[in-house]
Amino acid sequence: METGVSTLAKQTFGILVVDDERTLRFTLKEGLSEEGYRVETAADCAEALEKVGRDEFHLALLDQKLPDGNGIDLLKKIRSMRRGIQVVMMTAFGKFEQAVEATKAGCFEYVAKPFELDHMKLIIQNALSQSRLAEEVGRLRDVERRHAGSMLIVGGSSKLIRIIETIRKIAQTGTSTVMLQGETGVGKELLAREIHDQGPRRDGPFVEVNCSAFPENLLEMELFGFERGVFTDAKAMKKGLMELANSGTLFLDEIGEMSLSLQTKLLRALEMKRFRRVGGLADIHVETRIVTATNRDLRAMVEQGKFREDLFFRLDVIRVVVPPLRERPEDIPPLIDHFIAHWNQEFGRSVKGPTDEALQLLLAYRWPGNVRELRNVLERAILLESEEWILPEHLPVDLVSAGGSGPRVLETRLHAEGGVTTLAQAERIAIEMALAKASGNKTRAAEALGISRQTLRTKLKEYRIEAPAVHAS
Repeated sequence: METGVSTLAKQTFGILVVDDERTLRFTLKEGLSEEGYRVETAADCAEALEKVGRDEFHLALLDQKLPDGNGIDLLKKIRSMRRGIQVVMMTAFGKFEQAVEATKAGCFEYVAKPFELDHMKLIIQNALSQSRLAEEVGRLRDVERRHAGSMLIVGGSSKLIRIIETIRKIAQTGTSTVMLQGETGVGKELLAREIHDQGPRRDGPFVEVNCSAFPENLLEMELFGFERGVFTDAKAMKKGLMELANSGTLFLDEIGEMSLSLQTKLLRALEMKRFRRVGGLADIHVETRIVTATNRDLRAMVEQGKFREDLFFRLDVIRVVVPPLRERPEDIPPLIDHFIAHWNQEFGRSVKGPTDEALQLLLAYRWPGNVRELRNVLERAILLESEEWILPEHLPVDLVSAGGSGPRVLETRLHAEGGVTTLAQAERIAIEMALAKASGNKTRAAEALGISRQTLRTKLKEYRIEAPAVHAS
């Protein structure tokens, strides 16, 4: 006896029957609909292509001879439009050469008429099982890629260990909504992937979208999809990311950038577990775990009227605050080792690591861009330099200026200029360093340089130096 779960699973599979015999179309539609499949029919090639362009089908049953064409040509067109679709050919005039041609074009099975309905049902089950297997292989490859290279969570600080332990406990809950809060570049996406990979939905898809990367109308279509013809260039129906994440995880990055009107639609979709594509009339049901990330204070945004309070509470079921890299400096050395090994392999280099002086600069820097900035700094150093060790002069000027002692940094920057350094170059570098150390405060910078504030202002104009903005303490 078939369960409700298996019937629901079948309803997600669409089958298109293309045959000019009305009786056969009716028989197949009735018989397959009773099995729980969603079935559409077409009498010729034109109608079939119109329906394939409008709706999604997982399998097509095609007659070999049609009033306006032949099944093999139709097979090729359908496969070009929907690469993952399975196709079964039906014919009363089959020849061996035609069967070979159909197989080369991507035909799953070649069936001679007349046939028993039960035999066709078995073929359909096998074809759809192969589709599911292909999807599963793709998902497993995605998981393998996510665990490779620089996608690992690296570090040994007590703060990071506590976060990883929390993440793994959260993952086991399976369905609870999670909010990851932290500065840009701290690794929120990696933690979201870890929640997915450690949870019961690990075999499902992990789908991510950056809410700040799309204008409001495009983000809505990206999330919910759209129907064919809803706008000028909508030549075919497109699934949204929420639909693609069914049975898996949907990661909404930078959720604080979503408009209020779209927040309302997202809230309804989360509460009802269903939504409609843009321009659609039918509800689409999904079972998806939601993980969000933000670098903003959403509670403050709620008070300012910039974020819906009901959506905030719907998303803020389990919150994980990810500390910035400057608050866990003991994670920097293992991250350096990890990224150097990664970029050595990527670029075919054999860099051993930073010298003691360079390491001190890396440890002293505050890393406003967090792990992502560290990764980029090391990528640049290994890509552009050919030394065995990463030296201070291989590091960005602002990092060296902010992280080291005055004489050592000045020596490094002068060396980085190359050749003989003029007095004007040395003076400019000294002024830039003093301003960086004083966080843009001209009075303190002038005092450190031993000159008056007016003299400093004159030098700034002379060297066309723009003082950085003063940061409040």
